[in-house]
Amino acid sequence: MRVLRRALAQTQKELFQFRRDPLTVMLAFVLPFVAMLMYGFATKLEAKDIPVAIANYDSGKFSRDYVDCIFASGQFIPITWSGKHVLDPLDDSEAKATIVIPPEFSRRLKQKQRAEVQVLIDGTDVNNARIIKNGLLALTESYLAQEGLPQKRSLVTPRIRLWFNPGRKETLHIVPGAIALVTWIFPALLAAFAMVREKEQGTILQLYASSITAFELILGKAIAYFCIGMAVSAIVILESFIVFQVPFVGNPLAFFICTVLYVASGVVFGTWAGTRANNQMAAVQICAMVGFLGSMLLSGFIYPIRNITYPISLISNVVAARYYIEAARDAFVRGGSWTAHWYAPVMLAGITLFFLALGVAGMRKMQLSK
Repeated sequence: MRVLRRALAQTQKELFQFRRDPLTVMLAFVLPFVAMLMYGFATKLEAKDIPVAIANYDSGKFSRDYVDCIFASGQFIPITWSGKHVLDPLDDSEAKATIVIPPEFSRRLKQKQRAEVQVLIDGTDVNNARIIKNGLLALTESYLAQEGLPQKRSLVTPRIRLWFNPGRKETLHIVPGAIALVTWIFPALLAAFAMVREKEQGTILQLYASSITAFELILGKAIAYFCIGMAVSAIVILESFIVFQVPFVGNPLAFFICTVLYVASGVVFGTWAGTRANNQMAAVQICAMVGFLGSMLLSGFIYPIRNITYPISLISNVVAARYYIEAARDAFVRGGSWTAHWYAPVMLAGITLFFLALGVAGMRKMQLSK
């Protein structure tokens, strides 16, 4: 009970100092709102408006209809090019693909014969090249079906139906990941700044001289910025409902528990970073390099975890954002039950306790060295 009273006293002190600093208040509440807008609107994985050059050496109706079918999809846009060779648009970075239609294209289709079209794709971006290839193959099959032309058919015809996200709304994939990044990085930064500020202002010497223990100090600061972090999470989640029209379809209690543990993990990580850094710049670098880049690249936010090369993929097992993103996508997209991701709160709790122990050990070491 005595430990809790001292920790709460430290919490009151931190919240009072927080309210007195307008810049810190803006960092806590305004920047997360803006960052959520940037992530939600600027992060686009679906390729659209891909520039394509057409070299049509056939003047027949079939070739014109084929070109119209390609650009009617909205995935590709035509470009005009003045080069003499079909590779010029690719070499000059004017187009991502060049489609060459031979002179006998329409005549061969009229005679129900095979007509070949050459497609030259810029392979600089492998993922984009794959999208272009698959898109053109699908549009070609659609064109043949519209014209009633014979198609090469397989004995097995898959009937595909998209589950959870039939409209292929990209926000349902991006927004839960953006919530995870914003909810973690800003409370971590605030907690790290609070620890470093004590060093820069020299007030940490008073803490060393007082009877407060390292655990009470870390716990008090963590509780203060945990409350602020929960307010930040409420802002970005409400923003996702209003701005991005993302519905909530999961278990509210499961998502709330994961959010509490996730915010706590970010805060105690920030306190640990503050014990290791001697100035605010160093604290930012620790949070950015260890926390932000790890949450961005090793959490499954943009790239699937299974695509990460071994042994770097092992690091993703201790990245808190990985488990929270799974819980957030379950809450906003899949709508699963507790059993779907039961391990997420367990891992988040373990990561929180791990960084709490590191922060207490670092503070105790600093006290003993003085």
